[in-house]
Amino acid sequence: MAAPKTQQTDEDPQALIDGIGDERKRDDADRLLRLMAEATGEPPKRWGPTMIGFGSFHYRYASGHEGDTMKVGFAPRKTALTLYGLQGHARSAELLSGLGKHTLGKGCVYIKRLDDVDTDVLRELIAHAHAEAEGSLDSHA
Repeated sequence: MAAPKTQQTDEDPQALIDGIGDERKRDDADRLLRLMAEATGEPPKRWGPTMIGFGSFHYRYASGHEGDTMKVGFAPRKTALTLYGLQGHARSAELLSGLGKHTLGKGCVYIKRLDDVDTDVLRELIAHAHAEAEGSLDSHA
């Protein structure tokens, strides 16, 4: 079975943020990194070349596919900050409804600017999702 494409690396998460050309986007990514570290109590780790995650867990699907993934994380993309692991938990819908301006994708929350959202709600959403992350996949080891 092939290894998962996105794996934790030893690359410096801050280097990813420091390499962002747009000052506002770089500032938003830096603020989000600090907010996620505070909300999770975990140090940031690079996952693949473009993602920063906080915490990890091992999962195994009934199909036999298994691997490790971040509990919560984000990727500073050109058009938006892409946040991972924040949907599908007990209070996700409630907290997302009070978050502010965002869009949802399959498993992702997109935020164009941190100033467009309530960072207290975002912090609570991150902390809640992080705490429940290990129960979020079909069947885990």
